[in-house]
Amino acid sequence: MVDYISRLDRALEAPEGGARSLALLGSTGSIGRSALEVLRLHPEKFRVRALAGARNITLLAAQAAEFRPEYLGVMAEEDIPRLRGLLPAGFSPVILSGREGYERIASLAEVEMALTAQTGAAGLRATYAAAAAGKIIALANKESLVLAGGVLRAACARSGAVILPVDSEHNAVFQCLAGGIAARRGGNAQAGVSRLILTASGGPFWGKTRKFLRTASPEQALDHPTWSMGAKVTIDSATLMNKGLELIEASHLYGLPMSALEVVVHRESVVHSLVEFCDGAQLAQFGRPDMRVPIAYCLGFPHRLSSGLPGPDLPALGALTFARPDAENFPCLALARRAQERGRGCPVVLNAANEEAVAAFLARRLAFTSIPLVVERCLDEHSRRIAGEAGRKDGPDFGGPDAGRIGAVRQDAPDQYADAAGERAAVDEIFALDARARAQAQEIIESLPFNSKPA
Repeated sequence: MVDYISRLDRALEAPEGGARSLALLGSTGSIGRSALEVLRLHPEKFRVRALAGARNITLLAAQAAEFRPEYLGVMAEEDIPRLRGLLPAGFSPVILSGREGYERIASLAEVEMALTAQTGAAGLRATYAAAAAGKIIALANKESLVLAGGVLRAACARSGAVILPVDSEHNAVFQCLAGGIAARRGGNAQAGVSRLILTASGGPFWGKTRKFLRTASPEQALDHPTWSMGAKVTIDSATLMNKGLELIEASHLYGLPMSALEVVVHRESVVHSLVEFCDGAQLAQFGRPDMRVPIAYCLGFPHRLSSGLPGPDLPALGALTFARPDAENFPCLALARRAQERGRGCPVVLNAANEEAVAAFLARRLAFTSIPLVVERCLDEHSRRIAGEAGRKDGPDFGGPDAGRIGAVRQDAPDQYADAAGERAAVDEIFALDARARAQAQEIIESLPFNSKPA
């Protein structure tokens, strides 16, 4: 695994006092709620120091009353009085708000592990703050690596931070690679690895015709057959963009080129990913389609904790099926590959355009089949812009096709991120590009003909 995962000695240290101190960003979302279910099973092993829950103030107050953290985070400052009014008498945690509040929570001195479970690009700043502060990061925000893999790699190399992948597919790969034992002992965890195979459920529209997809409604797209997730991730699963983002994330986590990464559709969602070795052997991780399994693995690493779930009942399943993705009806996978291979900010544009297109689809302003169209047009525009600036320095490449090789730590940290100031400047530049791409996406959405929008 690459530098920030190969530095596992920190994660292997026994937590001080026998309990691991934890900050949970995104506690009111699906990942956050699942994490708290796991924590309830092991009250003696963890101390929840901070919870951040964006705008679900009622649920955040209930979580705070149960776990009694010293810090709480909300997105809007105006929600602080309401939250404080919902807390039990005599309980007065520090309540922080906005981007700066989330960054402070992620980097608290008294926190050993930060579980970052925000959705979308908004999670990057808190993830970077945790990396810069040298935390153990249980990463459930894939967009952080999609947007800024190179920046985060450099920050972790500088601070000694560790990233443990919460995404079920990347967590499965992590387990199949024996938790990075080879890298921790000074070996090369990539040695002998031929390729990584990520599994995809196929979402609610697998096997549907193009005619059906043109008129698909948000309600139909949100009806996922196996996973219970937030709205945005569920739509990404329907378009297969979620798997495209995971390909980029895997490239950064495991230091492999896109050519060594593959996706197969596995409707049963029991095999969460596979590692293929040079001798043709494949190792797979099996588990129920429930995020409590990978969450428990990361929270307790290197020790396994009960997730509260039994293993899959294989005889009841009867058969496991695998199929190649439908590239024609689901072009987002190819768009993600193209973005990562080209680099130079293309993954930033890919993610921003997709977030805007998904929001427009959920608001019934855009047809389902137009989501990849918006993304493709934004990528084309960005490619034309950087082609027109050939020969000029276009700012740092935030982690492109040559993002890293396993075992190469300092060599893979780009020179422009040699210090914290350079990293912060790069993060600011990423968000400037993100804003431009979002504006471009909105222009494209509004320009599409009426028949490209749902009735």
